[in-house]
Amino acid sequence: MSVLLWILLFSLLGGVLSVMAASLFLLVPEDHHPHLLPHGVSFALGSLLSVAFLHLIPEAAHGVGVGNVEMLFATVLAGILGFFILEKLLLWRHCHAGDCETHGEGHFHQPAGTLIVIGDAIHNLVDGVLIAAAFLTDIRLGIVTSLAVAAHEIPQEVGDFAILLQSGYGRTRALWYNLMSSLGTVVGGVAAYFALERMNGVLPYVLALAASSFIYVAVADLIPSLHRRTHLAAAIQQLVMIAAGIALIVTVNHWAEDMHAGMPGTAPAISR
Repeated sequence: MSVLLWILLFSLLGGVLSVMAASLFLLVPEDHHPHLLPHGVSFALGSLLSVAFLHLIPEAAHGVGVGNVEMLFATVLAGILGFFILEKLLLWRHCHAGDCETHGEGHFHQPAGTLIVIGDAIHNLVDGVLIAAAFLTDIRLGIVTSLAVAAHEIPQEVGDFAILLQSGYGRTRALWYNLMSSLGTVVGGVAAYFALERMNGVLPYVLALAASSFIYVAVADLIPSLHRRTHLAAAIQQLVMIAAGIALIVTVNHWAEDMHAGMPGTAPAISR
């Protein structure tokens, strides 16, 4: 299977399927959401951090060589600061509960819903670029990166659905807008494939930005939402789900490694 086909397939997994999964979650009675959503957030936290620190950063460091590692980590730092600025501009908002400060007292206006759709489209576009960069580096890295994207997209999409519904959108309209914005993942993936395919020297730094994106989402959005539940049972549940997220990425990486071993030449490696 060609690299472009891998990118298309897993861009859809990270975008459209996460929206569909989030819409199914909304079928659950609303009074169960506070109990279920934190488990998804904890799982996403483990997935994102494990991909960032165990896969993306090591692969990027290997790609640039010893002499450029400092510049690589400067890229990670710049990426984290950049995502902070974007979030300050309200173009990158991952809200997992209706009582967060940005959203006031749980009542939203139509412009807030529109902003969510625009911000989500931009977010998905960037996710597509990151997925493409990972696949252009290595099939295994592409698969685990895509799964981490999907893992954190589901709780985010649930939050986006809640905002759209409270902004006056009907369920069908909210689903349609979220599906349309999720196509940004495919657009970003295809565009990055053609832009980055012949730019192997840039790929390690794109992977560094991918890592900074995952780290920022984990630290700025997921961890604070988990700290709202302070009792011991909640902490144990969170640790179990975080470990499950890490275990999934490690397991999938081993599976992808075995699968990749039987498919030589499916993806070019970044410059060594």
